[in-house]
Amino acid sequence: MTPLASLIAANIAFVGSHFALSHPLRPSLVKALGTRGFLGLYSLVSLGAFAWIVMAYQQVGPGGNVLWNGQSTVIWSLTSVMTVLALTLVFAAFKGNPAVPEAPASLAEQEPAGAFLITRHPMMWGFAIWALSHMLVMPSARSLITAGAMLVLALLGAHLQDGKKEALMGNAWKGWEARTRFWPRWSALGAISALTWLAGIVGWLPATWLHLWLAYVPAGLWRAVG
Repeated sequence: MTPLASLIAANIAFVGSHFALSHPLRPSLVKALGTRGFLGLYSLVSLGAFAWIVMAYQQVGPGGNVLWNGQSTVIWSLTSVMTVLALTLVFAAFKGNPAVPEAPASLAEQEPAGAFLITRHPMMWGFAIWALSHMLVMPSARSLITAGAMLVLALLGAHLQDGKKEALMGNAWKGWEARTRFWPRWSALGAISALTWLAGIVGWLPATWLHLWLAYVPAGLWRAVG
């Protein structure tokens, strides 16, 4: 198997195992292993597939053709804004989110506020925007495959989550769906509190600083400093 084929297989394994374990296989595995046993298996499979992605990604290497110039100032500026938005959406999703595991149905009966006026899946859209930003700035085969897989995982996962929550919460989730949107309403970005935006920016600075040490590529404001 070539390094590129291995990377494709690793991403399919990572995304496929997430969907399989989160949906069709979950009930029977929880019954057989218990909740803690299932979570342990889920974590083990996820970590194993992710480790495979990392190794295959490194084996492919940074060489090869790119589809466009992802290093331009325009694209770097755009992706910097996108990653701030992505992190802010993820932070905003931690408060009052009926989509998180074990959330009570009462959370889905509340009136949407904050990031939930944008989309009912702010965390998943945060991951999707993060993936898209990496596809824009690093348009090599290995990055497009890996970030593209994460994009599919985030958005298809959000769609499947709606069906799962309908089964778990019934009319409460259906009412939440009626009052919220799957596709983001970007005109409602102002509904996110100033404190959450600040947390997103503050979190973005060390995250992009670490990017240099983990991926060997300067990101965000650190690109200008470097």
